[in-house]
Amino acid sequence: MGESPITLEKLIKNARLVAGLTQDNLATQVGVTSRYIIAIENENKYPSIQVLSKIICTLKISADAIFYPEM
Repeated sequence: MGESPITLEKLIKNARLVAGLTQDNLATQVGVTSRYIIAIENENKYPSIQVLSKIICTLKISADAIFYPEM
């Protein structure tokens, strides 16, 4: 059996932790509230494309990992 693909919220949370950032730190760098980051990581909130782009750049996540998670 194959592993289930990583979800957006897990990908962002894992990348944030690897980067050594708190939710507050990431929120400040991205220009949103920490509550917004919490909602993305824990409540299945999908960020706008603008916010997602800032998160990708800040955390140095491959856009392919987000848009093509099964690859």
